[in-house]
Amino acid sequence: MKVNASALKTGNIIEHEGRLLMVMGSEITKPGKGGAFATHTLRDIRTGSKDVIRFRSQEGVEKVRLDDYECQFLFSDGDLYTFMDTATYEQFELNGELIGYPKVFLQDGMMVTVEKYDDEPLALTLPDTVIMEVVECEPVVKGQTASSSYKPGKLENGERVMIPPHVEAGTRIVLKTEDGSYVERAKD
Repeated sequence: MKVNASALKTGNIIEHEGRLLMVMGSEITKPGKGGAFATHTLRDIRTGSKDVIRFRSQEGVEKVRLDDYECQFLFSDGDLYTFMDTATYEQFELNGELIGYPKVFLQDGMMVTVEKYDDEPLALTLPDTVIMEVVECEPVVKGQTASSSYKPGKLENGERVMIPPHVEAGTRIVLKTEDGSYVERAKD
């Protein structure tokens, strides 16, 4: 679908010169002489390289629509992660680099959303939060529970996160998948 370059917003994906690019930032400039132009900071979805491209404001660019698919995480083998499309039962693999940091929170059977373009997986979204068990942490120091300081803790998947002083080993906690930050104790 063709749109004006000046109408692009952060997060939009366009096809330009055979590449799929995500808009990371935009700036519209209206010089005193001549027509306005739009400068966009773009990231290549496949390679991750960043580029700054200037378009005339009325220039048409091809905006791409990604299709969302509900998928189930099956297993990982090294840096390859295997998923199954729940509608077609088709299995496919994604490289850990494409998934990014949230891959440490993938759990067997977890439902995720995969964005595809022409049946090519491009992005993966995990649930906002995940419940994990703390397996190792420093013991509670009496009187420290009221302070706002955090201590390091180790999760069942081996990931190290910062947790409140009152959380002990064996406690199940809720974490944000985007950055691994503590939310609350799990209500089991």
